Amino acid sequence: MCGLVQKYNVPGPRYTSYPTVPYWDLDSFSGKKWNSSVLKAYRESQQEGISLYIHLPFCENLCTFCGCHKRITKRHEVELPYIKAVLKEWELYCDLLGSKPLIKELHLGGGTPTFFSPENLKMLIEGIVRLGNKADEVEFSFEGHPNNTTKEHLQALYDVGFRRVSFGVQDYNLTVQRAINRIQPFENVKNVTEWAREIGYTSVGHDIIYGLPFQDCADVENTMIKTNAIKPDRIAFYSYAHVPWIKGNGQRGYKDEDLPSSVEKKTQYEMGKKMLTGFGYKDVGMDHFALPTDSLYKALGNGTLHRNFMGYTASKTKLMIGLGASSISDSWYGFAQNVKNVEEYQNLVSHGVIPIFRGHILNTEDEILRKHILNIMCQFETTWNTEEKEVVDFGNILGNLSELEADGLVEINDTKIKVTDKGRPFVRNISMAFDLKLHRQKPNTRIFSMTV
Repeated sequence: MCGLVQKYNVPGPRYTSYPTVPYWDLDSFSGKKWNSSVLKAYRESQQEGISLYIHLPFCENLCTFCGCHKRITKRHEVELPYIKAVLKEWELYCDLLGSKPLIKELHLGGGTPTFFSPENLKMLIEGIVRLGNKADEVEFSFEGHPNNTTKEHLQALYDVGFRRVSFGVQDYNLTVQRAINRIQPFENVKNVTEWAREIGYTSVGHDIIYGLPFQDCADVENTMIKTNAIKPDRIAFYSYAHVPWIKGNGQRGYKDEDLPSSVEKKTQYEMGKKMLTGFGYKDVGMDHFALPTDSLYKALGNGTLHRNFMGYTASKTKLMIGLGASSISDSWYGFAQNVKNVEEYQNLVSHGVIPIFRGHILNTEDEILRKHILNIMCQFETTWNTEEKEVVDFGNILGNLSELEADGLVEINDTKIKVTDKGRPFVRNISMAFDLKLHRQKPNTRIFSMTV
């Protein structure tokens, strides 16, 4: 396995979209094309409903492992103007759609959503729902910081329909926590987890990272033992993405030599995975684990597991609208990203402008390849047909898969590829075989994190 790790530990996308953002065709994109793609998806999926992602970018402190778009501030007077801008953006989209959309999924991400007061979060969600209709079966979820999530936060969001929450844990070793500027005692995580369950949340998740600075296998083992003591319903156990050339000083609080080697990281992952499966968790998608009772595991079994800019979800909607600075929307026929600067975002929205600054409209080849990459990421297998072979160069893809097949990571049978158990840790590499844009135009500089 060590040899495979060294062989396949290369820069690669996480495939929350295809094409990935660096390969979007910006020149042919326009706001008019984006609006048309949104309306097309909406007309085709009014019964299905839509998903909303709301980006709340503010944090009081900088966590140096974080790769998200954020604004560090302790000034909470920024909350209300930002909420008003998000609600105005939502109003602009509702005007475009021409009717009250059916809301099936809603996720609050960040930043730190619990930077905002419980009252302001409740006001935000009530404003969102007022312009739409909630589906009979909805999934409202949010990301909570264990250090500042209060019972009042949990109760206020529960009262407006939230039933799932995920807490960022990362690691319980104090040396590691100091390096990533995230001092977070186990008691804080235990408290918020138990409060959520007492209030009535049906799914509580923990995010755990391996490959952090100064982290070793003993740290991962300790974190897993503590995690099992409070038994979250689902766990995201993923590799630290070290991309300081993209994120600037935020990921420069430690040296490269302070990070575990690729082989050490792989050992951490394999040990953590073995412990989680021993504790009764099931392997779901890439780097995700869930109890058999959780909706994420059930989605894997019934074929509805989906992956988008929010990560893995238990169901799919054709249209996902991203609200807030830096948010990315997915109309199924195109992608669009909002401007990243908070002040620019608020200014554009206040002038009645949907605040996108870049995007991509998918062509037929893009749509076919996206389908197969999603299948690989969510179901660990995919099948293609004769009509698709007329559009896509599957001979090239099979060539890209040849070494992966020789190494026992995939099985190929005529028009079907299946990821083996041995190949599951390398699912990003397998997906890269289908990424024809990546193979045609290899980047001159490193733009992705390492796959292992």
